[in-house]
Amino acid sequence: MSDNIPPSCALPSPRPLPWFVRPGARAWRCEPAPTEVRDFHFSLPEYAPTPLTELPSLATEWGVGRVFVKDESCRLGLPAFKALGASWAVHRMLAERAASGTEHGPITLVTATDGNHGRAVARMAHRLGQDAHVFVPQGVHPLAVAAIVAEEAKVTEVAGPYDEAVRLAAEAAAAPDAVLVQDTAWPGYEQIPGWIVEGYSTLCAEIDEQLAAAGVGAGPDLVGVPVGVGSLAQAVVTHYRSRPSGRAPALLSVEPETAACVVESLTRGEPVSVTTGETAMAGLNCGTPSSIAWPYLHGGLDAAVAISDADSAQAAARLAALGVSSGPCGAASLAGLHAALTGAGADERRTALGLGPASVVVLLSTEGTAANPHSTTDR
Repeated sequence: MSDNIPPSCALPSPRPLPWFVRPGARAWRCEPAPTEVRDFHFSLPEYAPTPLTELPSLATEWGVGRVFVKDESCRLGLPAFKALGASWAVHRMLAERAASGTEHGPITLVTATDGNHGRAVARMAHRLGQDAHVFVPQGVHPLAVAAIVAEEAKVTEVAGPYDEAVRLAAEAAAAPDAVLVQDTAWPGYEQIPGWIVEGYSTLCAEIDEQLAAAGVGAGPDLVGVPVGVGSLAQAVVTHYRSRPSGRAPALLSVEPETAACVVESLTRGEPVSVTTGETAMAGLNCGTPSSIAWPYLHGGLDAAVAISDADSAQAAARLAALGVSSGPCGAASLAGLHAALTGAGADERRTALGLGPASVVVLLSTEGTAANPHSTTDR
């Protein structure tokens, strides 16, 4: 058989990697998160820092000094990092209601979710004697929905994407004794999403301490962050861009190709909405950046990349083999950096990220496998 492939049967050339890079992001600065957030989380009975696991084989493969994964597969009793933001935001909201004299019996906490945030809000509501109503968009796995129901929340399943679920949740929260606890912001609704972002700062503070204990007192050279609407990335940018001096790491956001609203917005230079498609990275399946996150993403992110479901599945399998439980969203950070450091243009992307043989990389694995039941057999 001939090895020659007729032109009509030629293999398609690889599609270009969805990639954005912004020189100068490491010089951008902002105000830090409030210090009392960590004290609040430390006071919770179930609080414990999540592991920062070193993976030497990845460091060897990528030609860097050290690679660490922040493992959020068990955070405050739930299988994802979202409980940090939900707990602080609900605490702040209830404290303000009490201080203003508007607290008159139980309220309903309303939210939209791709899974993890809604479960965290429902858990906090139940624990504090409040009610919860969670709107779930199309595409969330039935087991993830069942986990929210198990927190004794009312669940409304929406026959539409995440942005539609957010709209319906906002409408429902207009009822008496209801409050919207949403992890994305828009003009006129920014205080509670801001508190949620503040809650995520505890994760970054833990990384500082854990790296110092591992002999990396100067901090990381690169941090990889999965993004949906960009709230966690906003927290990461705030943490690393609020330091007056010292090492300023490169910050890389990673999102699904089917919901690449951050890459698209950065490319255009303004926040835009994109039409989303189906993806196993359900928690990242968002079409519009948060309004309060956008200035931080635009100013403080060094680079953004979008990946396929196959990329995230392979990364999750790799992490599992290395002893880290990670769902498709959590493994996105590994998949994104792997994509950036391989294939056509890899040398230029490595240079843009400032990576060398002594570099320290931290990847945020935002969920465990229990948070997102999707697998290659589900789709």
